[in-house]
Amino acid sequence: MTRPMPEPTQNDEAARAGWLYYVGGLTQDQIATELGVSRQRAQRLVSRAMADGLIQVRLSHRIETCLDLETRLTDRFGLQRCRVAPTLGTGVDAVRSIAPSAATELERYLRLTDPQVIAFGTGRALRAMAEQFNPTEAGHHRIVSMIGNTAPDGSATLYDVIRRVAEKLMAPYYPMPVPVISDTTEEREFYYRLRPVRAVIALVEQADVTFVGIGQMSDDAPLVVDGFVSPQEMAEFQRKGAVGEIASWVFDEKGNYISSERDGLVGALRIEPGRVKPVIGVAGGASKVRAIRAALVGKILNGIVTDEATAAAILGDD
Repeated sequence: MTRPMPEPTQNDEAARAGWLYYVGGLTQDQIATELGVSRQRAQRLVSRAMADGLIQVRLSHRIETCLDLETRLTDRFGLQRCRVAPTLGTGVDAVRSIAPSAATELERYLRLTDPQVIAFGTGRALRAMAEQFNPTEAGHHRIVSMIGNTAPDGSATLYDVIRRVAEKLMAPYYPMPVPVISDTTEEREFYYRLRPVRAVIALVEQADVTFVGIGQMSDDAPLVVDGFVSPQEMAEFQRKGAVGEIASWVFDEKGNYISSERDGLVGALRIEPGRVKPVIGVAGGASKVRAIRAALVGKILNGIVTDEATAAAILGDD
């Protein structure tokens, strides 16, 4: 008995259209003919293939302008690692530009034969990086979260990075089983006394490389949008000169952490300035320029993956 051919799903069609366009070099008219659809539908399918990450494009040639920005950032801030991706254009989310370069940077560590402890913060850029990197045999590495994984209402945090990374690697992973923000200092101290939590903390502290997102401290900051800081708390941080945060720890223009009563509630480890092992920030966009620059000035970070426009703004170029 002949098995009937399965009906193609929308993702099937988008993936095929993307393959024909980016690998096969077909025009959208040719793709429309090949798939038996209209040109407008072919165009939408190709766009969807890229937007949904069904097709991944990596540069095999390093653009001279980006290399120059990498060199200048490295020299200015004494960086261990620096990657600058070409900007995709006005109005395009910088995360789309950064994610493939961040994935390439992560893959450098995943290819190492010596077992690595790789720690992650959270955020949109890191989640996009997790979607972009190519799976490999990496079961000898350990993936660990430096930030709590429970929101105030008991739900899991939206941008769960380590689970996605571990799924693609088939590697053991270690979430931080605490709230992002505890209700009281006593509650946080209780969690931090638990043996599983202490084990995760020990892993984070010995991490061979740490990847973190960087948040701005404007009224539309991720901390406010996700409900981890109230508008009143944000206003108070702004009065104290806050420009950025990493793993919910807030810092000023010089990269100095700002003390507040909230410190005893934060369910994430703080990155102390001047670490020897790589701490790589993954972030870009005009709203994050001050935060990234401050984290570099204060030596919270010793590595950065960003885009061309952001790099130029950090350096003060027109």
